[in-house]
Amino acid sequence: MSSIETGDLRVEEEVVEQASELHPDELYASKAEPWADWESRMVFFSIGLGVAGLVVLVTLINIFLL
Repeated sequence: MSSIETGDLRVEEEVVEQASELHPDELYASKAEPWADWESRMVFFSIGLGVAGLVVLVTLINIFLL
């Protein structure tokens, strides 16, 4: 089991002090960071893959079950 050092306590106290200075709305609604280009491409690729999979599934259901 590790012991808490005085440096860790100081950092924790600073975090608590900074959080107490914020307005309650600022605690939960902080400004979002912008997405990187690869993250946007990954989201669009995932949505496209999901739509393509849905089309294939509907086609197979139409052929074999209906």
